[in-house]
Amino acid sequence: MTTGTTGGSGAGATGGPRPAVRTDALEARSGASVAASVLERTGALLLTLVVSTVVLVAAWYLLLRLLDVDAFVGKRPLDVYDYLVRDEDAAADRLEILGLLGTTLKDAITGFVAGTAGALVVASLFTLSRPLELVFMPLAMLLRSVPLVAMAPLIGLVFSTPLTRAATIGGIVVFFPVLVNVVLGLRSASPQALDLVRVHGGTRLTALRKVAVPSALPNLFAAVRISVPGAVIGAMLYEWLFSGTGLGAEIFRANSQVQYSKLWAIVVVVTFSTIVLYTLVSVLETLVLAKWGPDAGRG
Repeated sequence: MTTGTTGGSGAGATGGPRPAVRTDALEARSGASVAASVLERTGALLLTLVVSTVVLVAAWYLLLRLLDVDAFVGKRPLDVYDYLVRDEDAAADRLEILGLLGTTLKDAITGFVAGTAGALVVASLFTLSRPLELVFMPLAMLLRSVPLVAMAPLIGLVFSTPLTRAATIGGIVVFFPVLVNVVLGLRSASPQALDLVRVHGGTRLTALRKVAVPSALPNLFAAVRISVPGAVIGAMLYEWLFSGTGLGAEIFRANSQVQYSKLWAIVVVVTFSTIVLYTLVSVLETLVLAKWGPDAGRG
């Protein structure tokens, strides 16, 4: 009895701290793994960014040469570099374009948030009620087939404030790819995990939150990566049709005023900005999926 008691207390004394130590070690290893994964993904994305830039510049030169575009109209990369960096008025031109870019990014964020939030709510409702999806998904796809330019007069009549117009136009561009991808991701949840939640008395909402949402995170981030350039395009469309501000309006003014260097510079800045945003979303995706994705904690 004495030996058993001593052995038990010894096990408790020596074994008590071990789970905490093991948990700390596992957490440290998990944190290091996440950091390594993010660094690896960031390095790969930066390398891809550099390679893509080189390929785009080469294709830019090649297409202008093959199509025999006049140098006055078709500006080369060095012409854009001179306009933004080396010319006498380069500093003022650069500040102007960056200021317009800030306006466009603000409008893009408005549309992106509106479209993504609406898509997440509708996708959740579709998952909770399958008949609702069967009724409204074809209507949503039909609405997506109508060009935004054709809908612009109606949007202008229904929505009177700049914020609601920007949210509507940008939201329509973002809404549909996010909706389709998220619905697909929510449907891909493990049936066994969903049954386990139901067996323990969980509701459909609990199953959605605990099982379906983590399963849909890869699809959500795939849709977000696709939607980021779309949100910028939607913002520029809104600026051209309604606000008259930002890069969307300025690019048409530059074209009408034969300011082709400015026009090409705007195209370059918008393209580079969307690539950077795409890269940032990819890094965020790596971090979020490592912690909360369907495969979080494995390996």
